[in-house]
Order: sequence, then C-alpha cells, then structure tokens
Amino acid sequence: HQPEIPGNTGNIGRTCVATGTSLHLIEPLGFHLDEKSIRRAGMDYWHQLEVHRYMNFREFQEMHPGAKIWMATTKARHVYTEVAYGPDDYIMFGKESGGIPEEILVEHEEACIRIPMLSAIRSLNLSNAVSIVLYEALRQNGFAGMQQEGELHRLKWREEVH
Repeated sequence: HQPEIPGNTGNIGRTCVATGTSLHLIEPLGFHLDEKSIRRAGMDYWHQLEVHRYMNFREFQEMHPGAKIWMATTKARHVYTEVAYGPDDYIMFGKESGGIPEEILVEHEEACIRIPMLSAIRSLNLSNAVSIVLYEALRQNGFAGMQQEGELHRLKWREEVH
C-alpha cells in the first residue's frame, strides 16, 4: 500500500519472482516503476515480475472480491505465525513512513498481523518484513512449486551416513 522507496520495492519484486508471487501495488507510489534504482534492486529479474497496479485500496478490493487479505502492521495484536495462510491469500504492507492507514486497519482487525520485535524499534525494513511474512505463508503451504533442495556446482555432497 503506497510504497515510497524504490529500492525496497525492487527487493520485494525480486523476492516475488523467486517465490512465484505476484506484486500488487496500490497508488500513489513514491517513485516511477521505470526508475533505475528499482531495476537495480530487482536485478535482472524485474522483467519476469508480474505486477498489478491499483489507484487505491477500494479498487484492489473491487478487483478481488472476497479475497483474504492479511495486513502486516506494527499495530496488530496477533503475531504473523499465529494465523493460517491459504495459497490464494494476499499479504498487504504499508508505506515505509506510516504503514497501512488506521482507517483501513480498524475495518480489518481480525486480519492484522505483526512481526515481533523490540519496542524501542519503530519497524523493520519493508522488504525484510515482506520476506519474513511471505516465507511463513509459503512454509505453511508446503513451499508449493519451489525448489527445496540445492546442489553443488563443482563438487558433490557426501552421502549421508546413518
């Protein structure tokens, strides 16, 4: 919801490509999608990203009627690991300077989730927060379609001994 820093959105875009996830952006954006900094953060993966843009939150809701939307916010009462994510759920994050507007949060209290952290810290970096919550949702859904085992390029792993 209304991201402000292109580098964060670029990093989030790369995470989306790596996980087979679409990126949904709700305007206004604090940058242009063709900025060099967003492409640099997204590396050479940006062209593979499926991006959807909406003029406002209402338009997003109209385009996705009945969708389950989790709202990540430092103001939530529930921790992100305490909920059950479905494979088609959306996870919404707010802009870096202020998060998701409280007018939206109070209408969706049961869907508000938070990442635990020390109280002296205002918030985590947006792209880090996205990665934390997204990977929990993917874990709960068995990392469907994702490569779960890596391999060495030049050498071989030793056989497991039991």
